[in-house]
Amino acid sequence: AATRRSGQRRDGARACVVTDERPARPPGGAVLAPRVTPARLGVLHLGCAAVLLVVVLAALLVGPVAVDPIAAWRAPAEDPAHVIVFEARLPRILLAATVGGALGLAGAALQALLSNPLACPHVLGISGGAALLGIVAMIAATIPATIPAAAALGLDGAAGLVVVPAAAFAGALVTAILVQGVARAGGRATPHTLLLTGVVFNAFAAALITFLNTLADFYRAQGILAWVVGTITVRGAAWTAVSGVTLVAGLALLAASARDLNALGLGDEGAASLGVDVGRARRAVYVAVALLVAGAVPVSGMIGFVGLIVPHVVRLIVGSDQRLVLPASMWAGAAFLVVADSVARTVLGTTELPVGVVTALCGGPFFLFLLRRQAAQSLGAAA
Repeated sequence: AATRRSGQRRDGARACVVTDERPARPPGGAVLAPRVTPARLGVLHLGCAAVLLVVVLAALLVGPVAVDPIAAWRAPAEDPAHVIVFEARLPRILLAATVGGALGLAGAALQALLSNPLACPHVLGISGGAALLGIVAMIAATIPATIPAAAALGLDGAAGLVVVPAAAFAGALVTAILVQGVARAGGRATPHTLLLTGVVFNAFAAALITFLNTLADFYRAQGILAWVVGTITVRGAAWTAVSGVTLVAGLALLAASARDLNALGLGDEGAASLGVDVGRARRAVYVAVALLVAGAVPVSGMIGFVGLIVPHVVRLIVGSDQRLVLPASMWAGAAFLVVADSVARTVLGTTELPVGVVTALCGGPFFLFLLRRQAAQSLGAAA
């Protein structure tokens, strides 16, 4: 029977690791968490889904025009109330939930993989790398098909559904590998080294995106600006489906790697001693994170701090076992971004704020709090 051992993570938090050994007695001072069973996972998913459903129903009621969703459901398709609820609000809410779930899940995975409470796709520059190559692909995908090169490459029309997410995936994966590699150049990557490296990559990506924005025409420039500030953009059911598919694929990869992430909380050597292939586990997590970001960025741009805030709140509720943290972060991220987007589209009346502004106003102070706490812990450890 499997047993659960607790140990001290590199970032000072508790890490729970499931092994196939049964010790004679629990290690001294260990806190043996309840076993994660399929039934417990099912209860977690059902409970989180119920909370998200309540949030979605509440978001349907929010807007500059008061509409009764039940009356809108019964109304004919051409009725204004039906159009507002089911053609304007509901698609945007579902897309916000998909993007928020992807960002929350990606942030939880990165924090577990790097043992870094400050890690999230936005802070580490992964979203910036995805946006940069995604914008390049978006510009290429809108080249008129009359240009032979565009027609030869198949970049016109619906091909953008494949080309843009694929380019965003490549940008996210390459950036994640580069940030990790540069941060480790002088030895083990510390949280602050990763943070500074991510800031540099973000600045570099932002500069290149600004350059592209300068060269673009007015229509494309507006689209690029929406990517930079972070805006939920409903581009049709096909794009929402692509985001949903990448979310499911990323969740499946990370669920298969959850035990390895638990072990990696004890450090590479500790994980290897438990039989974990550390290199394979890292590659699997980076691919999953790149998939999640690639599905989110083309329809939302660089929305920041969702992956930073959500996993911390989730761990306070469900503990540190990644088999629970990962799915709970997905559901919580979905609910968080639906609420944030509802605030963004209603707080100024008929004028909409980019949802990235709302998440930044929430995440900025939270990030500074975590940074100060991390510095205090480092000073305490040095003393």
